[in-house]
Amino acid sequence: METGKISSVQMSILLYPTIIATAILTFPSMLAEYVGHQLWIIPIVASSLGFITIFISVRLYRLHPGKTVIQGSEEILGKFPGKVVSFFILLYLLQSSGEISRAYSEFIVTSFLFKTPQIVVIGLMVFLCAYCIYGGVEVLARISQLLIPFFILPILILLIFLGPDLEFRNILPLFDMEMKSFIKAFILEGGLFAEFFLILFLLPFLQDEKKAMKHGMFSVISVMMTLLITNLITLFVLGTTTAFKTYPLMNVSRYVSLGGFFENMEAVVMAVWISGAFVKISVFFYAAVISLAQWLNLSDYRPIIWPTGILVVQLAFWALPNTMEYNRFNGMIFPFYSIIIQILIPLLLLIIGTVKQKKRSKQVSK
Repeated sequence: METGKISSVQMSILLYPTIIATAILTFPSMLAEYVGHQLWIIPIVASSLGFITIFISVRLYRLHPGKTVIQGSEEILGKFPGKVVSFFILLYLLQSSGEISRAYSEFIVTSFLFKTPQIVVIGLMVFLCAYCIYGGVEVLARISQLLIPFFILPILILLIFLGPDLEFRNILPLFDMEMKSFIKAFILEGGLFAEFFLILFLLPFLQDEKKAMKHGMFSVISVMMTLLITNLITLFVLGTTTAFKTYPLMNVSRYVSLGGFFENMEAVVMAVWISGAFVKISVFFYAAVISLAQWLNLSDYRPIIWPTGILVVQLAFWALPNTMEYNRFNGMIFPFYSIIIQILIPLLLLIIGTVKQKKRSKQVSK
C-alpha cells in the first residue's frame, strides 16, 4: 500500500508542526480564560500526556510491527470488534481533518482575505494536501523538512524584536490559580498533546524503528518548549488581556517595531500558520486515507484520496456550521474526544494485546 520510507528524524519533524500548528494561535487565549497569567505552566504539565502517548503508541506498535493501529486492532480484538474500534478512529481522523481545515480558513478569512469565501480557502488547501499525500509519506516528510524553517524562524524573530515590550512582571504572582481551573486547562492542552497518537501511522514506514521512541520523545519536548515560549511571549506583552483575544499571537506581532521600518509582522504570523496548517492537515488527511483504505481492505490508498478530500471539505462545514460552534467544540468537546480516541483506546489495545501475547508465550513454552 505504501512503499515509501522515512527516518525517525523526519518523523519527529512531521509531528512537531502537526501538534503545534493550531496551538500557538488560539490556545493561549483559551488557557488564559481558565488560569489567567499562569497559562505558561500548562504546556509543561500537559506534556506528560504527550510522553505517555508516545510510550503507549510505540509499545502498541511493537506488538504488531509493520502494521498501523487499524490493522493491529483487528488482530488484537478480532475482526468485527477491531473493525468497530477502527471505525471510531477513522471517524475521528476524518472529522479532525475537517475541523483543522475550518480553523485554518477562519483565521485566513477573518484576518487577511476578508472577502474570500471560506469554501475557496478550504478547497485550495485540501487540494494541495491531497496532491502532497498522493506522492506518499516520503514526499510529505521532505516537504515538512523544507517548511520547518518558515515555522520556527518567525517565532524566534518575534522573541528577539519584542524585547522592549516584554513586561516580565505579568507572570506574578506565581501559581495563583484554582485547582478546578488548572484541571480544565490541563485537559484542554492535554487533548493537543494526545495527537502524538498519529505516530502510529508513521511507524510502519520508518527505516530506523529502534530510534522511534527517542525521537518521538524529543518531538514532545520541542512542542512543549515552543508552547511555553509562545505562551510567555503573549503573557509578557498582553498580560491578562490575553483571554480576550481570539488570536493573541497575531496581536502580539503588531507590537514589533524596529526603526519604523520593520514592523507589523502579521504576515510573519500568517506564514507560520499556513506552513503549520498545511503539514497538520496533510498528516491527518494521510492518516485518514490510510485508515480508510485498510478498513476497506484496499490494496492502494491513492484512488480514494480525492473522494476523501471532498468529504473533508464537507465535514469542515457540516460538523462546524459557524464560528460559535467551532469555538464550543474546540474548548469543550475536543479535549475529551481527543484523549479518549488517542490515549485511552490505544492504552486498552496495548493492555489486551500484551495479555494475549503473554498467554500465547506461556502456551508455547508448555
